[in-house]
Amino acid sequence: MTAVAIDLTRAVFAKTAIGQQEIVSRSLGLGPLPRRLLVLIDGKRSGGELAVFTPGQDIEALLSQLIESGLVEERAPLKAAPVPQPVARAQPVPGAELASLPPPESRSPKDIEMARNFMTNTTNTIFQPNTRLSLLEALLAGKTSEDLRRVYLSWVETMSSSAMGTKRLPEFREKLFKVL
Repeated sequence: MTAVAIDLTRAVFAKTAIGQQEIVSRSLGLGPLPRRLLVLIDGKRSGGELAVFTPGQDIEALLSQLIESGLVEERAPLKAAPVPQPVARAQPVPGAELASLPPPESRSPKDIEMARNFMTNTTNTIFQPNTRLSLLEALLAGKTSEDLRRVYLSWVETMSSSAMGTKRLPEFREKLFKVL
């Protein structure tokens, strides 16, 4: 071992051959937390990222124990995030992503129905059914792709008002754009 200090929260760790053998044999009698951490070490996550899997525990102490036992080694330090340059960035225009869609008139009645149903179902899934009545009424009134594209911004705003909706919005948007 060297006396070089390692920033255990920023370093990325990988199992050594001994660590891989320990996973299979359980010969060293590791406790449940160090063993869980050893299993989770994959050569891609930093100590800070691994800390999420051991809430309330001292990740540095656990990592130190694994390092001292020769079960893991530092692969590479996590690169520091680049310092953002103070540049005035243009705010994205709401609905600008709609410009990349095919012309509204190219959508079939089946596509329009699928888009309307998708927007209605995702709204009712993220929120209690029929709690966003004005949005649902606007969706039901939409008979053309252009109508639904006008309602799209309200749908995005509604979805963004919940944590789950915000998390799943990129996935929903990708699926919706196939038929909108």
